[in-house]
Amino acid sequence: MKKIVTLLLLLFVLLMGCSKEEEILYTIGIFQINDAPTMTVVRDAFIKALNDNGLRQGENVKLIVKNAMGDIPEAQRIAQSFVAQEVDMIVAFSTPCFQAALHASRDIPIVFSSVANPYLAVPGTPDESRFKNVTGVSSKGPIKETLAFIKEVLPEAHRIGTLWTPSELNSKFYLDLAIENADKLGMEIVAVPIANSSEVLLSTQVLINEQIDAIYQISDNTINAAFEAVGKLAGENGVPLFGGQPYSTRLGACAAMGWDFFDMGYKAGEIALRVKNGEDPAAIPFQYMSDVKINLNLKAAKKQGVHFSEDILNRADEIIPDDTSISGNL
Repeated sequence: MKKIVTLLLLLFVLLMGCSKEEEILYTIGIFQINDAPTMTVVRDAFIKALNDNGLRQGENVKLIVKNAMGDIPEAQRIAQSFVAQEVDMIVAFSTPCFQAALHASRDIPIVFSSVANPYLAVPGTPDESRFKNVTGVSSKGPIKETLAFIKEVLPEAHRIGTLWTPSELNSKFYLDLAIENADKLGMEIVAVPIANSSEVLLSTQVLINEQIDAIYQISDNTINAAFEAVGKLAGENGVPLFGGQPYSTRLGACAAMGWDFFDMGYKAGEIALRVKNGEDPAAIPFQYMSDVKINLNLKAAKKQGVHFSEDILNRADEIIPDDTSISGNL
């Protein structure tokens, strides 16, 4: 009988030890707004940065990874669930997720990435109150540079079309920048709003019917998730399509300028490590991407009636040739 009691006591101690070990794991709640390729790349790069620096899921860190699947209310529920689970850090990929995280907690450290303008997330409140627990990496795109690039490629282009998503602050931010900078270049932005990714195909056709000279698709989460539909129609109608992020050349854009989203996610991971190691998020300045990438798709360019000069070809970071093979770092 004594042996049974002793064994039960030992089992109880072991179970309590395991439970205690699980409790002390540093817990990070990670969430993204949808399955857009950019979101997935940022998330994977973030986790790689943790792994490269010795953090392993279930060993010395607990990662709770969620996807709102394009539903903003779901993003808000996820953020609130992270708070309820008392995570040690919240990592938000995209402006809607960042907004949700800020509304959910002003105490838990928040690290953001793939957010165009973090200062728009909670307007109307003092900076120190809304960002005391926040740091991260902004994805503000090179709008001015891209429009100048379009002018270089298509000197006669005047009417430039784009889709945008009114429910996304980042989309409105990019649209305003595009309108402002296009005007300086003697160009006009023709914008068609969409409510969700299922409208992208039809709205692209509406845009093409507006007798535009080219499409410059600003980057937002809703349209990035369905960008292939834009690329398909641009090719079928011979309309030059320029993307707002480099990955879009793999989905039908003839050219794109922007940031390496892997680098962006990795930088966010490095910042998260600093926060985990005790640094105050408020003391870590927001980081901004600066290395603009130029990607070209010669196969798409041929369909869209676009020719690139030798100078532009030499400046490109990645070129997809006009055959079935793909070059560059895929």
